[in-house]
Amino acid sequence: MIKLSVKKNNQTIPIFNINNSNTKDLDIDLIKTTNVNILLNRVRLDKKKMFRKKIFFVTLLGILVGSIIILTII
Repeated sequence: MIKLSVKKNNQTIPIFNINNSNTKDLDIDLIKTTNVNILLNRVRLDKKKMFRKKIFFVTLLGILVGSIIILTII
């Protein structure tokens, strides 16, 4: 009985991925980060806008109520 063995030197089949730690580090580096100062400035600007809107509506409501009172008295 003759046994023939064929070796393929060019083909490598990785059974286990040993370099998992390297890919995890790359994944962490690829995560998008946001500057905290930008977020804080956005919150401050939003608060300022909401305050201006409230002042506008309160003033408009006061003028409306005042004009109705003046019109009913006259």
